Amino acid sequence: MHLTNITDRIERLQPRRKTTDSTAKCLPSDGHLFGKALFLNGARKHLCPPYGVQSTFKRAHNGCSCAYYSSKTFSMEIIDNIHKTWRDDLTATIQHGSKLSIAASCFSIYAYQELKVPLESIDELRFIFTSPTFVTEKADKQKREFYIPRLHRERSLTGTEFEVKLRNELTQRAIAKECAEWIRQKVHFKSNRTKENMAGFGIVNHTAYAPIGGFTTVELGSDRGDNAYMMINKLEAPLSQDYLQLFNQLWNDNTHLQDVTEEVIESISNAYKENAPEFIYFITLYNIFREFLDDLSEDVLPNEATGFKETLIWKKLYNFQKDAALAIINKLEKYNGCILADSVGLGKTFTALSVIKYYENRNKSVLVLCPKKLHDNWATYRSNYVNNPLAGDRLRYDILFHTDLGRTHGDSNGYDLGKINWGNYDLVVIDESHNFRNGGKITTDENDENPRENRYLRLLNEVIRKGVKTKVLMLSATPVNNRFNDLKNQLQLAYEGEAAQFDKLLKTETSIDDIFRQAQQVYNQWAKLPETERTTERLLSELSFDFFEVLDSVTIARSRRHIERYYDTSAIGSFPERLPVLSQRPHLTDLDSAITYHEIYELIRKLNLAIYTPSEFILGSKLHQYQLLDDDGMESGLSMSGREQGLRKLMTINLLKRLESSVHSFRLTLERIKAFIDAALTKIEQTQQGIASTIDDNNLPVDDFDLDDAADDLFIGGGKTTIALADMDYLSWKRHLEDDVQILELLMSMLQDITPEHDSKLLQLMEDLHNKWANPINEGNKKVIIFTAFSDTAEYIYDTLANQIKAKYGLDSVLITGTVDARSTLKLKGQRGLSFNQALTLFSPRAKDKAALYPNTPEEIDVLIATDCISEGQNLQDCDYLINYDIHWNPVRIIQRFGRIDRIGSKNKQIQLVNYWPDLTLDEYINLKARVENRMKVSIMTSTGDDNPLSNEEKGDLEYRRKQLKRLQEEVVDLEEMSSGISIMDLGLNEFRLDLIAYTKQHPNMDLTPFGMSAVVKATDLVPPGVIYILKNRNNGVNIDQTNQLHPFYMVYLSNEGEVRCNHLSPKRLLDTMRLACKDQTSPDVKLCQQFNRETKDGYKMDTYSRLLQKAVESIISVKDETDIDSLFSNGETTALQNNVKGLDDFELIAFLVIK
Repeated sequence: MHLTNITDRIERLQPRRKTTDSTAKCLPSDGHLFGKALFLNGARKHLCPPYGVQSTFKRAHNGCSCAYYSSKTFSMEIIDNIHKTWRDDLTATIQHGSKLSIAASCFSIYAYQELKVPLESIDELRFIFTSPTFVTEKADKQKREFYIPRLHRERSLTGTEFEVKLRNELTQRAIAKECAEWIRQKVHFKSNRTKENMAGFGIVNHTAYAPIGGFTTVELGSDRGDNAYMMINKLEAPLSQDYLQLFNQLWNDNTHLQDVTEEVIESISNAYKENAPEFIYFITLYNIFREFLDDLSEDVLPNEATGFKETLIWKKLYNFQKDAALAIINKLEKYNGCILADSVGLGKTFTALSVIKYYENRNKSVLVLCPKKLHDNWATYRSNYVNNPLAGDRLRYDILFHTDLGRTHGDSNGYDLGKINWGNYDLVVIDESHNFRNGGKITTDENDENPRENRYLRLLNEVIRKGVKTKVLMLSATPVNNRFNDLKNQLQLAYEGEAAQFDKLLKTETSIDDIFRQAQQVYNQWAKLPETERTTERLLSELSFDFFEVLDSVTIARSRRHIERYYDTSAIGSFPERLPVLSQRPHLTDLDSAITYHEIYELIRKLNLAIYTPSEFILGSKLHQYQLLDDDGMESGLSMSGREQGLRKLMTINLLKRLESSVHSFRLTLERIKAFIDAALTKIEQTQQGIASTIDDNNLPVDDFDLDDAADDLFIGGGKTTIALADMDYLSWKRHLEDDVQILELLMSMLQDITPEHDSKLLQLMEDLHNKWANPINEGNKKVIIFTAFSDTAEYIYDTLANQIKAKYGLDSVLITGTVDARSTLKLKGQRGLSFNQALTLFSPRAKDKAALYPNTPEEIDVLIATDCISEGQNLQDCDYLINYDIHWNPVRIIQRFGRIDRIGSKNKQIQLVNYWPDLTLDEYINLKARVENRMKVSIMTSTGDDNPLSNEEKGDLEYRRKQLKRLQEEVVDLEEMSSGISIMDLGLNEFRLDLIAYTKQHPNMDLTPFGMSAVVKATDLVPPGVIYILKNRNNGVNIDQTNQLHPFYMVYLSNEGEVRCNHLSPKRLLDTMRLACKDQTSPDVKLCQQFNRETKDGYKMDTYSRLLQKAVESIISVKDETDIDSLFSNGETTALQNNVKGLDDFELIAFLVIK
């Protein structure tokens, strides 16, 4: 081909630039160094384009008189990688003993693979990286625009972004091993160590190729890449000699180049060496959370300079509690709030104490808000007593109660509520934060005056919004009941109700309000599905990525199973084994012809309980005086009945609950109701005699209620009801009251013969206690907890049995109800009685550190009779036997009770739960309850026109309780399994980030690690055989419905048969599995690696794993055309590379873990 014709063709493709440079007329627009003046060894050399020939001759052609243009024509060829590829030309050009010299931006082992046969026969290859690669100097963080491209160049050794398909065939390891050995024998690498531009070219013997970009399969023409076209000039001698001369001058110039051969070998070796499983785990974390590391600020990490890791509380934490404490601090600093929702028995209090100590070390003021019954649980660790195990930490936080938020004056826990500066706390720790899940409400008195904020609004406005910036840590094992709004209301406390401010901190597409609104819609639709389709996996797949992002940002939730599975608990001890639940169904009494549960239920149904609804009898002409307004200022039509309806419903439920608790408790309630009615009848008689009288509910025996039920209903409608009897149809009311008196008296008369001697339930209790002590579950352990919902029942059991137990078995008992001081058969010298904490310490000496608290008290208590005042926040794991004397209607309460003894670190090998049920089938039990409640509601609603007594929500609630109570008859259910919907236990990823932070401090150069590496780990029962693939999506459109929490990274766990063990929508479970399999596996398993190498022929036969990789991608997305994937593994041109199909080629393999 004639030179002038070639020049004309190149000039049409590459228009010339205007410049005053002396080389202007010959300079193409490729921007390469060649074609410009180059300084080498101080001499100015002229490079003549378009092929960059070095010349010291006078200019002739176009103003340049180079000797090469003097009336000669040269043989020259253009390789376009279409009609002919550079790979084919090199294959023909390279001979045995050839010497190669290449200057290019990058080098790929896959280019070596393409030319393996001719390259093995060469004598040597000298390779220059034209941009700094593997050089000694590290770029500053401020120069990332320089540093990041360098990382791409260095990683390109094991494949560029256009060689993903090759890497996904998983033969990288075998290729890298061969290539590394070839390099050791025949190749030297040097790198440009300056910022000067160098263009690429290559020389094989006397043949030169220019320009070239990199030495990859794209330049070779095996892959298309993203080049619109490619023109490589092939030049023979004598033109090629000038290229060789230039290369030699560069190669010997140590001011411009640095030898990097060993660095290249080391990097390629990383791709084929046997890797420790732990290394692959951290490589996975590094790639997934790298952006997190880049954005990391020291301001949001725990500041170890505060010395908090030297405190007593920190040293008492288990490893999983330390993880939680560090994550909490990180979230408090970054998002201003956090919910710790670890399951029952995982020590949330101690975790919170370590966080409190961290902030106190920074001179912050801390408030603990807790239910009144948990006061001693917090006060213990703050007291300056010798028996406080944390006294040396000098904790100084204030303790106030949830109820104090509803008060503006008076004393509480030694504080004057009228003087407290609520806005001066830097950190508020809210124990049992689910008590605030219903959000804010404003109530008024009976005259619709004196608006009053509920506790939630007072907390938000007075404590959090006012004064100093307040961080909020919330503790709850049950932050979500059956609405996502439960969680949202609690989170609002952290961001002060200012959603816009919180939105700025989150990496979400939509606002926090919209996120929860959409999540609730998804949940509602999911809840309507048939039970077979209503799976957790289905729900997770439909919730948006933004929802997961919110939960991950501000919640920490681990279950008992999570800790057992993913943490080394050998130093702590394990959870005890749960024996099968014992379900007892004693009769009401052993007396013949006595009343039955069914008969009592029917009589209760006949009760009107009109004593609680006097407003229903207000005369029509007087009704306007008692009218309440609704939220819109309109007449509500409730006629003061809101509170009354709540009380009446509560009293109905209360009667049923107390019957199930004990005959004694039920009898006392009947007597109190009758006394209340008798007082009202007396007032009616006074009115009939002309004496003005009013009726109110000031004398209501509120202590009788289970406050779990009363919490909302007691305060509906504002203040107490006061009605003038003269404004009532009191004669009608009187008839209803007298009807109730007759039923109450009938019930009391039929129960009077059921004394303790004939109380079948009490007799069953004595029998169970005897069997426990005669046949202890754990040797020598005689401790028993007896739980009941009502103090009347607890006192009844204690009064009847405590002295018998002392006399017959020599064991001491204690009664703790929360309403009276602890009562015990144990009498200590010099003491009138036992305090709450002292009683619990003597009952659970190991868990409560009795040796330190009471070193001179050898006595112990073995029987604890208690109400739910100790069902939360207490560690009583010395005990191995727990009896629910009555079944709480809230299944969660039963699990919380059992959590007192079902705790990690227990010395008991086994524990027993015993439940006492009414002498009914479960369906009878549930249906009777529903019928009685329905009867109450019909009576109330007749005046409001509601013809649907039980709402769908209430029917759903009954069905939920039916299912959960049925399970509790047969097994111990974990709290996170009680919900029929979603648990937040498996969504948080913060502990993995903290893992990564700790690892990168010791291993700073993880950015140099090549993609596609693997490790082999032993299978276990918890991690069965298969493969876990970690992929990176190269097409943003693949994140369907924004549901992948790790996007653009995807993880899939497959069995060896290709079945999905865990899909990409459960990233926490996948990372947990990797952590379990790999953590602390710091060296390769030699035997497993040898087995894997035999099966794969040292990495050459990876068909099985390539096929499984294909299945992993198929599990992530639906591929539009199966042939596109098929074409990736067939000869010829692939359709997947031409079309924008979301298939295997859209994913890049980061790493994979083989489980054998």
